Amino acid sequence: MTDQTLQTEFEFTLPRGYVDGEGTLHREGRMRLATAADEIQPLSEPHVQSNSSYLTIVLLSRVVTELGTLETVDIDVVENLFVADLEYLQAMYERVNNRGRNAVTTTCPDCGETFDVDATSGVSLADPPAGSAADEAAPIGTTDDGEPIEGDAVGATDDADLESPSEVEAGNANE
Repeated sequence: MTDQTLQTEFEFTLPRGYVDGEGTLHREGRMRLATAADEIQPLSEPHVQSNSSYLTIVLLSRVVTELGTLETVDIDVVENLFVADLEYLQAMYERVNNRGRNAVTTTCPDCGETFDVDATSGVSLADPPAGSAADEAAPIGTTDDGEPIEGDAVGATDDADLESPSEVEAGNANE
């Protein structure tokens, strides 16, 4: 047994925010880890079967548990997010479900050391335990062999080029 606890919910701040029917802006929220059912059950929904891109909408409506003061976060809410917010939540979903934490990998421009920072607060995180999935994953901006990606292959989702922790905290639209 280990003394480690599993973090299953993660806070976020949307870059733009969801505007409800009364004009209220909702930016602060929470996302939980996805389950197997979250990934499998939507595949039988007619919207997803007719348009596979709709899977993202359904998945996010299942795992985003809070958004501002909204009573529920459903498909209708996710459909009406601004594109920057949808992209932000997609990137966060990938980070928390594939790495187990809402962190981005970056490199110190002075010393070249690679380290993780919390995507919400910008705080530097301790290295993951040796042998963990996050420890074995190639840093963002590199191939699986650890080689740097050159040219246009590093796109808008490359978190390694964030300029400051406040850019992360504010919800970088490039995430």
